[in-house]
Amino acid sequence: MNLTEIVSLEQIIPKVSASDRWSLIGLLVDRLVRDGKIHPEDRETVLKAIKDREATKCTGIGYGIALPHASVNCISDVVAIVARLDPPIDFQALDNQPVRLCVLFLTPQGQFQKHLHTLSALARFLSDKNRRDQLENAKTAEEILAVFRAAA
Repeated sequence: MNLTEIVSLEQIIPKVSASDRWSLIGLLVDRLVRDGKIHPEDRETVLKAIKDREATKCTGIGYGIALPHASVNCISDVVAIVARLDPPIDFQALDNQPVRLCVLFLTPQGQFQKHLHTLSALARFLSDKNRRDQLENAKTAEEILAVFRAAA
């Protein structure tokens, strides 16, 4: 999967501040609503799906990264948003390190293979320390997108 198919310049926030993971998730969902990726009337459904997923197992995967995700029936294709946190926040990550980069994504309900493929592609992409360093040092949304494009 080419991640630039789901990550566009408009879906990158180079600097966001949030007090905790729940407020961050709310901010990111609100941005997706604002950008027309989610209908306003579906906001609560999406938030509930993500929170339910987080309740089963935290999506803070380590290395300062969180991948909150859910499958919802109110979208027709994968939707993603990338945010770099300043300051980092506690996400109850597996390695107990604060999260500096969050990629929230949604897949259409019933498309389990697409969901797994997206999660796998993001995990592979972010497992590279050099890429994580580039993302952390990028100052703008354009620079963050360039890191995703270079891996395509």
